Amino acid sequence: MTNPEIQTFLDKHGYDKIDLKAVLIDMDGVLYDSMKNHANAWYETISALGIDSTPREFYLYEGRTGASTINLLFQRAFNRPATEKEIHEIYAKKTESFNRQPKAEAMPGAAEFLKKIKAAGLTPVLVTGSGQTSLLDKLDHEYPGIFTPETMVTAFDVKYGKPHPEPYLIGLQKAKAKPNQAIVIENAPSGVEAGVAAGIFTIGVNTGPLDDEVLLSAGANMLVPDMQTLADRFEEIYTALKQ
Repeated sequence: MTNPEIQTFLDKHGYDKIDLKAVLIDMDGVLYDSMKNHANAWYETISALGIDSTPREFYLYEGRTGASTINLLFQRAFNRPATEKEIHEIYAKKTESFNRQPKAEAMPGAAEFLKKIKAAGLTPVLVTGSGQTSLLDKLDHEYPGIFTPETMVTAFDVKYGKPHPEPYLIGLQKAKAKPNQAIVIENAPSGVEAGVAAGIFTIGVNTGPLDDEVLLSAGANMLVPDMQTLADRFEEIYTALKQ
C-alpha cells in the first residue's frame, strides 16, 4: 500500500510513481547547523542600518539570495529596493559578521544520510542559496566524495533564488532527472516552496525554531524533526517512494 503522503503527491501531479534517481539537498540548516549564525549575522548587519528586525525573522528568509533578502527589508523599511552598491556593501558586512560567528558544525545525522544516498546509487545534488565560500569550501572535508562542482547549485548559479523554483529546476538539470525522479530535502519555508513549485516531492526537516506548521503551510509533502531521524528512516522512506 502506497504511503498516503506519497499518494497525495502522485495524484496531485498525475505521476504514476516516483522513479527516484536524485536527492536535491539544501545546505544551511540541513548539512550544517549554521542557520543561527546566518540569523545572527543578518540581524547584526540589518540592525546597524536602523531597520527593525529579529534574529528569528531571518529563518523565514532562509534560502533567498542575499540580494532578495536585502530588497525585501528595504521595501518594508524604505519603500524602495536597494541599489546594487547598497546590496554589495550590506552583503559584504553580513559576510564579515557571519565569519565572526562560532564554527558551524556538521548537522547530526547528515553524513549518515548522505552515505545511505550514495550506497543506494542515488545522485546527491547540493542546492543552496548561499554564497558563503567559508561553508562551501568545507563540504568536501566534512562530506568527502559526496558533491562535485557539477552537482552543486549555489547563489552564483541562479537569477531568482528560492522561493522561486529555479534553483531546484537547475538541480534537476545537473542530476539529469525529471521532477518525479528526485526528492528535495529542505529546512526552510522558502526552500520548501521552491521544491514544491518545481514539482518535486519535498521533505521538510525542521531543524530550526519555526513551528512545524510553517513548513507544512509552505507545502512540505512530508515532515521530520531532524536529520538524524531522516537518516534513521531512510530505508523506510526509500522503500515507500519506490512502490
